[in-house]
Parts: sequence; structure tokens; C-alpha cells
Amino acid sequence: MRDTAPQTSTSDSVLDAIGHTPLIALDRLGAGLPSRVLAKLEFYSPGGSIKDRAALRMIEAAERDGRLRPGGTVIELTSGNMGTGLAIVCAVKGYRMIAVMSEGNSLERRRMLAAYGAQVELVPQAAGARPGQVSKEDLELVEQRTRELVEELYAFWPDQFENLDNATAHEMTTGAEIWEQTGGTVTHFTAMAGTGGTLVGVARALKKRNPAVQCYGGEPATAPYLAGKPVTDTSHQIQGTGYAHDLSLWDEDLVAGYVTATDEDAIETARLLATREGIFGGFSGGANVSGALQLAREAPPGSVIVTVVPDTGLKYLSTNLYPD
Repeated sequence: MRDTAPQTSTSDSVLDAIGHTPLIALDRLGAGLPSRVLAKLEFYSPGGSIKDRAALRMIEAAERDGRLRPGGTVIELTSGNMGTGLAIVCAVKGYRMIAVMSEGNSLERRRMLAAYGAQVELVPQAAGARPGQVSKEDLELVEQRTRELVEELYAFWPDQFENLDNATAHEMTTGAEIWEQTGGTVTHFTAMAGTGGTLVGVARALKKRNPAVQCYGGEPATAPYLAGKPVTDTSHQIQGTGYAHDLSLWDEDLVAGYVTATDEDAIETARLLATREGIFGGFSGGANVSGALQLAREAPPGSVIVTVVPDTGLKYLSTNLYPD
């Protein structure tokens, strides 16, 4: 039975609650497999996603070197999670926050941003776009609008796709936590590649401690761009990933290979996570665990496969992920 005694320490702000998330064995989903799958539940962070970690580090780095000064404005393009992380940090530190996002992202994400005091700048989707599925072309329109606002308002743009502190946040926190929580027994890590920050940062941390750890990038099945395979469609339901473009943070030397997930894989696995493991994640969590289960079937027996559930299913209740 868990210790339910009240905690005696007090944090100065909610920012102290970022990270230090639990790592859970998926022994019911992985029953019968020769290897074990573990998932780090990143929705335990205040903003309900893994992006809180990088958001805090990018803002604090900008404060230290003078790119962001008291009373300043922060602008970021986002599918919702990074924007939410930044909105939380800005709320605590007193900065104005503007989140630029596609109309194709889920309604819950927009409302969360507004609740934290951020201004949400919605960008219409490209011609022929499918609602609820953000394509490469949609992202390009969001980036164009972000650049316009940054120049107009002389704002600080963390630029998560280019900012080295994004990957460093995961090297210093996420990866280090995984190593400690597994007692150094982790043999494989996999995560869908959005900005590339999570995979690259965690891979650096793990391989620094054990060069034999194998790390696998994840991509939507219709857009395996990083794997060098044909891209048939950049419009899919796995939000925040699979835009079929080069990633500045990416380091191919850290990558042992790639796994893919279809929309159906992501949805089915997310639902199984909820009904079999009691873990309520989003599309990307389903995709990540699907990839980890694939590795668990193929890796040497006794391997320890780790992945992340990047955000909560509460951000997708308006979508078809969890039917009525």
C-alpha cells in the first residue's frame, strides 16, 4: 500500500512540478512478449504534456542571456502542447504569450491555452485540408504567420524546431530520469519525432551512460520522411509529428532505426492503454506505445523498451479518439 502521509515540503511555484513523471510497466498490453515495455507518463506535468520540460528550459535560457526581458512577449508556433507549456511558464513569470496554431488542432488545446492567459492566433488550414489533421502545408502557413507576428511585435520566439535547449531539456531531465528509474537496465528507447527534441535528448542521456542503448525514431506510416522512405500523405491524426521535413535538432548518429504507426495503430493502442492499463493518453501516446510493442516483439528476449506517453487523452475528447 502506498504511503498516503501528507507532504511536508512546499514548492515556490507550479514550475517545480514539471518533470519527475512516473515510469509504468505495460505488463498487461505486453503479456506474452519476450521483452518488457515501460511508458513514462508525461501528462503528470502541470500542462499535461512532455513539452513543459522544454518550455521551461527555453524560457529560462532566454532570461539568462537577455533575449527575454521583464514584461516581454513570447510567441511560438504550436500544435498545442508546447504552447501550453510556455503559457504556464509565462503566467508564472509575468510574460505575454501568443500561441500561433492551425485550426486543424483539437479544440481542447485552444481552450487550455486561453485558460492559461495566452492569446491564441488561429491560422486557417491550407486548401483541401482535412479538419483535425494538420499537414505539412498547414504547418508552413502557421510558421509564416509566426514570423510576421514576431517581426511586428519584436517578440521572443523560442522556435522549438531550432532551439538546442529543447533537446537539452530532455537530455538533462527525461533521459536522466529514465536511466535512474530503470536502474540502468533500459536497452531501447523510442518516440515519435515532432521537433526531434525528445528522441535526441533522451538518446544522448542514455547513450552517454551506456552506448549500447538503441534508440528508434517514430513516424506516421504515411510520412516516413526521416527514414528515407516514400511520403504518401502528411495529413494524419497523430498531432505534432510527421510533417515530412528536415529537423535541425535531429542526429542520425543516435538513431538505430525507425518504427511507424498508422492512425489506426495509434487509436487502437491508445484505447487499449485506457481499458487495459488505466492510462489515458493521446494519439501520440498510442503511436509511441504501438512502436514500443513492435520493438518488444523484435528485440532480443529480456530487453527493456521505454517510450513516453506525451500527453493526456483529455486534450482529444472532441475528436474520434475516444468515442461516446
